[in-house]
Amino acid sequence: MSFCNFRGGEVFKNHFEPGMYVCAKCGYELFSSKCKYEHSTPWPAFTETVHEDSVTKYEERKDALKVSCGKCGNGLGHEFLNDGPKRGQSRF
Repeated sequence: MSFCNFRGGEVFKNHFEPGMYVCAKCGYELFSSKCKYEHSTPWPAFTETVHEDSVTKYEERKDALKVSCGKCGNGLGHEFLNDGPKRGQSRF
C-alpha cells in the first residue's frame, strides 16, 4: 500500500509495486497500481481512479480539472483531459 498526496510525488514516479495508492490524510483508496503508467512528467500517472467517488473534480481550465480526495478534500493535483496513454483518455 502506498500513500500519496502528490506533494513530493516524484517519490512514486518509479514505484511500480502492486497495491493501492491512498490519500495521505485519511487513507481513502484513490488509485490502483494496475492503472499506473510511465509518463514523461516527474509525477506518477494514472488512467483512472479506484472508485467513481475516489476523487472530487473541480473545473480549473478547459484541459484540466483540479482533483481532491473524495472523502476528506485533500488536494491531489489535476486530471489532464485527453493526455492519457490512449487517445481521448485522461491522465491523473
